[in-house]
Amino acid sequence: MANPQSTIRNRKVAFGDFQTPLELAHEVCRLLKHIGIKPRSFVEPACGTGNFLLAAADAFPHARGIGLEINSEYVSLANSRTAATNLQNRIEIHEGNFFTEDWERRIRNLPAPVLILGNPPWVTNSQQGQIGTVNLPKKSNFPGLAGLEALTGKSNFDISEWMLLRLLEAAQGTNATVAMLCKTAVARKVLLYAAKRSLSIGRPRIYRIDAQRHFGAVVDAGLFFFETGTRSQSVDCGVFSSLTETQSAQSIGIRDGFAIADLEAYNRSKHMIGKSPIPWRSGIKHDCAKILELQKENGIYRNGLNETVELEETFLYPLLKGADLANGRTGEIRRWLLVPQCQVGEDTRHIESIAPLTWNYLQQRREYFDERRSSIYRNQSPFAIFGVGPYSFAPWKVAVSALYKNRLFQAVGPHFDRPVMLDDTCYFYPCRHEQEARDLAAILNSPEATDYFQAFIFPEAKRPITATLLNHLDLGKLTLSR
Repeated sequence: MANPQSTIRNRKVAFGDFQTPLELAHEVCRLLKHIGIKPRSFVEPACGTGNFLLAAADAFPHARGIGLEINSEYVSLANSRTAATNLQNRIEIHEGNFFTEDWERRIRNLPAPVLILGNPPWVTNSQQGQIGTVNLPKKSNFPGLAGLEALTGKSNFDISEWMLLRLLEAAQGTNATVAMLCKTAVARKVLLYAAKRSLSIGRPRIYRIDAQRHFGAVVDAGLFFFETGTRSQSVDCGVFSSLTETQSAQSIGIRDGFAIADLEAYNRSKHMIGKSPIPWRSGIKHDCAKILELQKENGIYRNGLNETVELEETFLYPLLKGADLANGRTGEIRRWLLVPQCQVGEDTRHIESIAPLTWNYLQQRREYFDERRSSIYRNQSPFAIFGVGPYSFAPWKVAVSALYKNRLFQAVGPHFDRPVMLDDTCYFYPCRHEQEARDLAAILNSPEATDYFQAFIFPEAKRPITATLLNHLDLGKLTLSR
């Protein structure tokens, strides 16, 4: 029997059911009025119980509003609230689905200037997919990713990102303003999308909010504002520290197909942009830590199920995780990784003849592998892993944690005469020998390299360091600049 609290929680996630506080909605609308927005109509694409509609009606008394909401109970409640405040003649609220709505027609039929405002869901498509919701856009690879990227984390996008891009495109050629609460990472992706496609996105701004206070969410978020009736010469976006600030604290922009966090650092380091001579690689992805990651105690291996197991050494390798790199623990091996494949797609049946203890161990716990939900494991060998290849077994590596703000590149050498493996929160550059690794680590930690990374890294990002960023650093130019 389903847990009632779990069902309610899943419903809240599926429909983005985290209502904007009325106080925050009023604060947003006061800001819009202060910076000169004078709409004749306003629309909220996912209006919930109507807080933004009520705030907009108060701030813009001569404008008419429309709300769209998929939850019929909320439609009734929102209509009751507009009736109670004598706004039923100024605000229409309809039951409908954002993802099937004809937004081009909807926006063009409204009196201009049009204000599109609200707070779209902050959840991702994978979070909604895991709970079986139908409140999703039609499946498509909308970021335009290729191959494995389209199957793994890079294709996991925020629903609000999809919605904002849909509204951006639908409002092209109209006199419209978009003002939406979202993660700042989503705002950057929308800016990048607009720049790559030469879409009109004028006067973009981000006003940060305290997401913890308003929504109980530990995430960098704000009000993302832009206009579609004017085209900017450059896609530069002012970032304000709060909704009440009048001067931007920083300016981010789009250059060379990248979102730039620090324009001054970018100007100093843009000559380093190029191509890495050897691709940077992510560590091993397996999604089965309880079985494949082990600790060694007095010569005995213990897995994540707290079982002591006896295994051959053949497929066991020392393991470092992102936290180990970020905290300088490269000299201490606390975990071992069972690596069933030497390259992606390799048949794992050969393990039975080479290491029968290991094969029996895996077979007896096969259910844990079968429960992995990611589509990348479909039609693969039973114990398949990803992010593995000849580069994984390089004797030396220069490695960095992707998730930590304190960027530190470290030379990682073999332990117990075995190459060290890294998990998928790390990136590494394979090296042939120790001196090569130590020299490269020193270069990457130099002030010149710091400028490059400072230009591109947003500290609040979930993954500040990316493979794209690393692979666009021309190490030869960096070496020459020292």
